[in-house]
Amino acid sequence: MAITTILRRSISSVLPLAVVRRTVERRNHHHSALFTALYEYGSSSSTLSHKPCPRPFASTLLLLRFYSSSSSSSTSSADDTLVRAVKSTIKSVEESADPEPTVEIPNGFPFEIEDNPGQETMSLAREYQGEVIEADVYVTGEGHDDLEAKKIPLDISVSKENGASLEFICTVVPNEIVIDFLYMYLEDGEIARFMEMEENIREAFQKYLEIRGIKPSIYNFLSECMSKKKSQEHALWLKNVNKFVEA
Repeated sequence: MAITTILRRSISSVLPLAVVRRTVERRNHHHSALFTALYEYGSSSSTLSHKPCPRPFASTLLLLRFYSSSSSSSTSSADDTLVRAVKSTIKSVEESADPEPTVEIPNGFPFEIEDNPGQETMSLAREYQGEVIEADVYVTGEGHDDLEAKKIPLDISVSKENGASLEFICTVVPNEIVIDFLYMYLEDGEIARFMEMEENIREAFQKYLEIRGIKPSIYNFLSECMSKKKSQEHALWLKNVNKFVEA
């Protein structure tokens, strides 16, 4: 299935060599100044001896040892706090979850269903008169209002034997399948996107999808499936975080 995706590339930045050198020089200067100050303190005129006192180096080691111990203690405390918070949230999520882990498939639902553990999608697939119809259903996000929260993202592909296909980027809402974008993949791999679609064409495509099993009546079923999946994936993510921190 060739559902359209957007790839993001992270841009790596390189620190100039001159900046690195200046940073190293500043660090060296800082360390040199620290030891010089400690040396002068240990060699003060309060003693008749002109020999440098060995205490500054010992004091420095003690200071470094104290800093290391303090840092380790802070890290352990922060980790323990995070683990307690994660475990508490896992317990809350599991207690509020629906005790019935599965959803009853409605009669006449023509698609095979494949859950994708670890991902926020569920896949549907079927064959229809020589065509392959595939769909990816996405977990809904948090909306600004009730209608926005009820929207279910749905990507649909209808493929012919010759390799050509139609890709529908849709949103399922109660009582309607909304077609947001439409792409056509030709036999030679060329992609054509319908920037605008007349209302009569849009309505005809909605009927086209309904015949192939993508009907507004599937909304309740998809909504229940994705609600359970969202809770399950959230709990799984929290458990993975907890395992990582405790390792």
